[in-house]
Amino acid sequence: MIEIKSAEEIQLMRQAGKIVAMVLQEMEREVAPGVPTGRLDKKAEKLIRREGAEPAFLGYQGFPASICASVNEELVHGIPGVRKLNEGDIISIDVGVYYRGFCGDAAVTFEVGRVSSSTRRLIEVTRNSLQKALDKVKEGNYLSDISHAVQSYVEAENYSVVRNYVGHGIGRQMHQEPQVPNFGPPGRGPRIKKGMAFAIEPMVNEGTWEVEVLEDNWTVVTRDRKLCAHFEHTVVAGENGPEILTVL
Repeated sequence: MIEIKSAEEIQLMRQAGKIVAMVLQEMEREVAPGVPTGRLDKKAEKLIRREGAEPAFLGYQGFPASICASVNEELVHGIPGVRKLNEGDIISIDVGVYYRGFCGDAAVTFEVGRVSSSTRRLIEVTRNSLQKALDKVKEGNYLSDISHAVQSYVEAENYSVVRNYVGHGIGRQMHQEPQVPNFGPPGRGPRIKKGMAFAIEPMVNEGTWEVEVLEDNWTVVTRDRKLCAHFEHTVVAGENGPEILTVL
């Protein structure tokens, strides 16, 4: 069952989303060659708690950190630690928080110093695919219209869309019904209604769409070890179309 959020609940989700957006803004300032990913995690946790919120990821099914920090061929769920960023890397930082009982969730792939033109294009296409998906979060559209918007755009740009991991409903829990894949035909699934909230997160690979999990049982990498990018926003279907909650 897909929850319909009340105006009061959406307001709390706005507050949670603004905390997520603020943390990601600060992460962008911190990302630089030579910075250990563990430092980013400590900074993020401090910022989250300063705002009276709790890190949604810390302890979730045993995850040991407050953010996911995934570098280069790492798609999602990278564990922050001693690894230092290098010039030309890219890093996907995923942040989730609980604030007064409601969750906000978003991710951005950042450039580390100067990156190649091909790397920048991967990031731009992934970011654009998220916007195309968000544009479909309108009352009366089908859920799969979101999915098709991502896949049709990404594949036309000669990249691949990950099948193993998908977006999701969000609210009092980080993961709620429904699943929101980044692939599939349009015009299928439930109709979108005002008050439905989703975390939409395109995951795009340079090479094959196939991925695998490393021995730490968390970090997901591309099977061919080519680069990948990940963007995410929490969004609610409003009276006048999509309202992105994870923005300042």
